[in-house]
Amino acid sequence: MKWFIRLFFKTLRAIIGPIMLFGDWITTPKGIQRAEAQQQQVDKDTQQLTLYEFKTCPFCIKTRRALKRLSLNIERRDAQHNPEHRQQLLAGGGKIKVPCLRVTDSTGAETWMYESDDIIKYLQQRFA
Repeated sequence: MKWFIRLFFKTLRAIIGPIMLFGDWITTPKGIQRAEAQQQQVDKDTQQLTLYEFKTCPFCIKTRRALKRLSLNIERRDAQHNPEHRQQLLAGGGKIKVPCLRVTDSTGAETWMYESDDIIKYLQQRFA
């Protein structure tokens, strides 16, 4: 019975995942238009940020939409299919949970932010 439940949810994810990605692609939000100098400064500031994600996670999609809305070029790492990125997430943040934003400050200290609402709020306060 346990194998049947796993198979059911894998099949469900295989069907719903592409539908969610297609819906996200169709309804992609427009980004903020900034002056070129401002956008270059934002791009420089976002080099300190890394987003760990699963491609079809609804909370990751929500976070990616906020990135698009704010016109942020943040490095994204697939923690689902890339074992190296998955291990970095586990070693740095302490758990494999996505979305996770790694913030590196000027001294090199890292902060790991796990909740999509917290990540979006942080990005809006810093870049909107």
